[in-house]
Amino acid sequence: MRIVFLGSAAFAAPSLRTLIEVGHEIALVVTQPDRPGNRRRLTPPPLKLAASELGLEVFQPERIASDQSQERLVAAGPELIVVVAYGQIIPRRLLDLPPRGVINVHASLLPRHRGAAPIAAAIREGDQKTGVTIMQMDQALDHGPVLASRETEIGPLEDAAGLTSRLALLGAALLAETLSQLDRLRPVAQDESLATVATKLHRQDGEFDWNVGAVTLDRTVRAFRPWPGVTLPWRGGRIKVLRGHLGDGQGEPGAVLGSGQGWVEVACGEGSYKLLEVQVPGRRPMPGDELTGADEGF
Repeated sequence: MRIVFLGSAAFAAPSLRTLIEVGHEIALVVTQPDRPGNRRRLTPPPLKLAASELGLEVFQPERIASDQSQERLVAAGPELIVVVAYGQIIPRRLLDLPPRGVINVHASLLPRHRGAAPIAAAIREGDQKTGVTIMQMDQALDHGPVLASRETEIGPLEDAAGLTSRLALLGAALLAETLSQLDRLRPVAQDESLATVATKLHRQDGEFDWNVGAVTLDRTVRAFRPWPGVTLPWRGGRIKVLRGHLGDGQGEPGAVLGSGQGWVEVACGEGSYKLLEVQVPGRRPMPGDELTGADEGF
């Protein structure tokens, strides 16, 4: 099948590779423009790197909705458009363009966790399971009918980085399977009464104090790894929490309850949390017990 592929994040790369492996023709890869990264150097989106390694033509419009961008996709003559973690709204003209439609690989069990950050939302909200959904796109946010879905359990210590990698592979496999039987599948409308929205994350979303409950803190640290991360007060400044797990103590929020090799346990608003790996601004990541003055509290 002749496909135009839209994606930007690393999550999309396994789907792109899998489509080629199973014999589909990728007419064009559309991804976001290069953006300033560290030291203001332009950094390509991860999917551009993957597409270049595969020898595919790459198109990086600032706006997919512009007339020029749409004409480029029309000229590519796709039978099908596949969208995976692209990051822009697809205009109506492109939704109507390919005869086989426009399908999306979404990293949740729709209609739960529609939106920009479904993986973080699933972990933060304590879901026991999540998965991937293949849906037909329409103009509403992650609203179209479902073609296929596959679930997986969320591990009790799993973070967003690890879960993203697993779901990317799961989504790629399900995408290939779905396309192999596209003519036989019957789309199923989503149940709007079950819909939730996982909004885009911002840096300030990870700023907490020690009055937060330990369970919420543990889930958020895992949900926000690697970005935006969680920070907590420490001796007039803030530390970034890279890894930790629930403790079993109680005390005044911010009080140090104990420490050992590689960890320090701190009381929260409810329960306690063991810091296993932290980072002080301007310093390398370090074990929790290397925080100086830990006995003074936070």
